[in-house]
Amino acid sequence: MPEPLRIALLSYRSKPYCGGQGVYVHYLSRELVRLGHQVEVFSGPPLPHPLDAAVKLTEVRSLDLYREPDPFRVPRLHEFTSATDWLEWLTMCTGAFPEPLTFSLRVSKLLRRRRNEFDIVHDNQGLGYGLLGLQRSMKVVATVHHPITVDREIELAAAPNRRRRAALRRWYGFTRMQGRVVRRLPAVCTVSESSEAETLRAFKVRPERLSVIGVGVDDEVFRPPTVPRSKNRIVTVTSADVPLKGLDDLLHAVAKLRTERDIELVVVGTPKPDGPADRTVTRLGLKDAVRFVSGLSDVDLAAELGGAEVAVVPSRFEGFSLPAVEAMACGTPVVATTAGALPEVVGPDGHAALHVPPSDPEALAAAIGRLLDDADLRARLGRNGRERVLANYTWRRTALSTVDWYREALSC
Repeated sequence: MPEPLRIALLSYRSKPYCGGQGVYVHYLSRELVRLGHQVEVFSGPPLPHPLDAAVKLTEVRSLDLYREPDPFRVPRLHEFTSATDWLEWLTMCTGAFPEPLTFSLRVSKLLRRRRNEFDIVHDNQGLGYGLLGLQRSMKVVATVHHPITVDREIELAAAPNRRRRAALRRWYGFTRMQGRVVRRLPAVCTVSESSEAETLRAFKVRPERLSVIGVGVDDEVFRPPTVPRSKNRIVTVTSADVPLKGLDDLLHAVAKLRTERDIELVVVGTPKPDGPADRTVTRLGLKDAVRFVSGLSDVDLAAELGGAEVAVVPSRFEGFSLPAVEAMACGTPVVATTAGALPEVVGPDGHAALHVPPSDPEALAAAIGRLLDDADLRARLGRNGRERVLANYTWRRTALSTVDWYREALSC
């Protein structure tokens, strides 16, 4: 019987209930512990609460410059206690995003003092330069959910002017660092074949160093509802008010559907004040048709997904899509674009989901309307989705594959 592993799981930010990184840390750590391994999570704010009682959490302090409700805040002088604090602040002041770098510098300092306490260090999407110094004394591996270069390219394409494009290039400057770091790590995993292809393209990782390990869902929490679904309600989950998530496309589709029927859209996510979604809702006259909810527990999220007749994933790219899997686990039929890994995750068109092209509100409206009008089709897609999740997307399955990947990396 192989010895249990001692694992340091790193996450530069771990939003607890919305956003794939925090969800990944929460469930992967839980399942690794249930398999008998020792896991300590090192996270910057926001922290991945709640973790399993057997998982130790170490907060890697930062200036937390993007916290709610005062993002881009000005810290007080007494908060600056190290050169890394000043680096974080000055980098933000120049319009760049400092957290992947500054988290890696802080956590590598912590782990070097404790290098004999862990067998392996698993970085979750941070890919900061601090990892390179750390790997001189520890085995370091990383997960790339998808290269953030994809987000950069989509936002640049949507930028209205040269000034905005320059600001975006500065903000996403950390992606150059991530590419340099990931190419020097001995083992990297990603979450889908689509994300694998994008990682090879964007970061030029050597193929033999890259593995695919899909992520999962808590199928005991995310399950079909025991009460009737709300008629003509659709739901979508978006962790960020950015073009990548395609929310603007869905809002235009809802506006079209509203000319034919009384419809409600529940958006799990927080719109930026006077941001793209907020402006589109106002311009299209949808304030009485769109409801935003945020900060949901898994139980509450499952209730929203299970309470709708249709779930929509309108993204222009997805490296995996936990919301699609969570909706399928709830037996909710899905309308998903063909962007990135979505066809790979939801399966063939017409099985558990209807496929539509990305950035096509007309196609979104037609597919949603088709499902709302056909109860038998909704029921069939919902059953197939639940079966697909149980066969392919559980966190235990993810953890078992991750342990095999750890052991392979340690043997090299």
